Amino acid sequence: MPGKQPSDSKSAGPVRKRKKIDLEQKMKIVKKYEGGQSLSSIARELDLATSTVKSILNDSARIKEHVKGSAPLKSTVITKQRSGAIYEMEKLLTIWMDDQIQKCVPLSLMIIQAKAKSIFEDVKGKYSDPNAKFVASHGWFNRFKQRANFHNVKVRGEAASADTKAAEKYPEVLRKLIEECGYTAQQIFNVDETGLFWKKMPDRTYISKEEKTMPGFKAAKDRLTLLLGGNAAGDCKLKPLLVYHSENPRAFKGISKATLPVHFRSNGKAWITTALFEDWFINLFIPEVEKFCRENDIPFKIMLIVDNAPGHPAHLDDFHPNVKVVFLPPNKTSILQPMDQGVIAKFKAYYLRRTFAQAVEATDRETGKTLRDFWKSYNIYQAIINIAKAWAEVTQVCLNAVWKKACPQFVHSFKGFEKDKTYEEVADEIVKFAEQLELEVDVGDVDEFIESHGAELSNEDLMELEAAKVKEQTEAEDEVEEVEEPRHFNTKEMALAFREIDSAMARFEKMDPNSSRFLKVNRGIDETLACYRQIYEEKKKATIQSSLDKFVRKVERPAMSTSPPPSTSKAPSDDPDDVMPVSSSPSSSTN
Repeated sequence: MPGKQPSDSKSAGPVRKRKKIDLEQKMKIVKKYEGGQSLSSIARELDLATSTVKSILNDSARIKEHVKGSAPLKSTVITKQRSGAIYEMEKLLTIWMDDQIQKCVPLSLMIIQAKAKSIFEDVKGKYSDPNAKFVASHGWFNRFKQRANFHNVKVRGEAASADTKAAEKYPEVLRKLIEECGYTAQQIFNVDETGLFWKKMPDRTYISKEEKTMPGFKAAKDRLTLLLGGNAAGDCKLKPLLVYHSENPRAFKGISKATLPVHFRSNGKAWITTALFEDWFINLFIPEVEKFCRENDIPFKIMLIVDNAPGHPAHLDDFHPNVKVVFLPPNKTSILQPMDQGVIAKFKAYYLRRTFAQAVEATDRETGKTLRDFWKSYNIYQAIINIAKAWAEVTQVCLNAVWKKACPQFVHSFKGFEKDKTYEEVADEIVKFAEQLELEVDVGDVDEFIESHGAELSNEDLMELEAAKVKEQTEAEDEVEEVEEPRHFNTKEMALAFREIDSAMARFEKMDPNSSRFLKVNRGIDETLACYRQIYEEKKKATIQSSLDKFVRKVERPAMSTSPPPSTSKAPSDDPDDVMPVSSSPSSSTN
């Protein structure tokens, strides 16, 4: 008998590599399925086995319970639910560590242990034993790392600070690389993440003081993350990427996210994860810079300089042959990163100035609106509009000047350009707006406000963030989803808007002694509104046609109902085809 043939593993086809799927991805799978996406479609999109997706969906109830119970979203296993002061401390410590990692802050075991003890002391009072002790031993830390899935976090024996001497040598290394590859200032880009507490007032204002005394989540702690960047020449400012914790904020009702002046994305912690950064790099950054090169007749050959944040994958170089990614050395980011040399600080100052200017305008009107009313109604959509306008105010001069430390050879004097406002001048303008609002703010408060967006999260901040997360999840479960009608034009409202504009221009014409100035302004407004007038004319034409069709149908219907019934006897006709044929059957013939 022939012997048993050995099995050939290669002939069995490719073996799918095992993947660890964390709670965040499991929740995404559940949401996609509940949103109507098929099981096989989800499996193809995420490159997972159909059986894996099915198992996750079968376990969806337990997954939701663990997420609601605030299990770390990085966890890859669902363990037995724990409770008590240590469990709550670990949840808050996970948020704090994630925040420090996102900011590229080096962590040491001693720092983590000290923070764990500090958080434990603040939360233990809620539980039955207020005198409980927590040691934060090495054994506890190793178990915590396993539970929270911090396997790849590098914990140093001692926290490192920015290496100034090494940073001084790096520009020469970068210059040689740029010369070897032949990049110009227009082809070299830098991006950096920054947090923004979009509804925060300077600490000494009465709005801020009142909010601190109120129970529950503080709106001033509502944070989003931005990715801002541009090229060394300063003539290409990238559209900001904005990450918020809510996928569909109520303020977006009737608004298409695709029309926002930022690239809007979301995740539970409002941070730029590896997946989000890859998505931005492939689907947003590369097309945007390619278009810039094409429009300016520049070879599509790009260098992107980024820091070594955990969210920036090392394999970015593999995605496109025309885009080279250069990572700044560890511990040199704060010294070399161009966006950190004044662009982000000035952008945040512009954002605060614009918000204060809107508050002044809102409270100046004869509506009886107070600053409290304005601040209460200020929402994330308005914040996004202000973010876009503040980013637009950052000038080419500013975007170029911040490359002085990384690439000094590209920095120009820009003679003949409009003088760029200094940060100090913008801060002075903010103080003047604050005076009009009767707020106690000086330049020092503005500086403190700008720096606070990047400050370490306090224990109180961590507890408020956790409470807000639980509240949002509870509201999402209880809320009945409404079908939102998207924004659209209608002829009646458009006609009213045009009449109001014409009326306003007529008032200016009566007041203006300079007729040529008025004609110039009026012509500019007409040109600007031309796109709206075209939409109006097309809609009006369609409305008239629709009305005519309805009228015709209405007239025809009674006419048809009053017409006499057709005769059963047919009138003689001269048309030979209209003559009744004679039957040729035998029964019809006569003798």
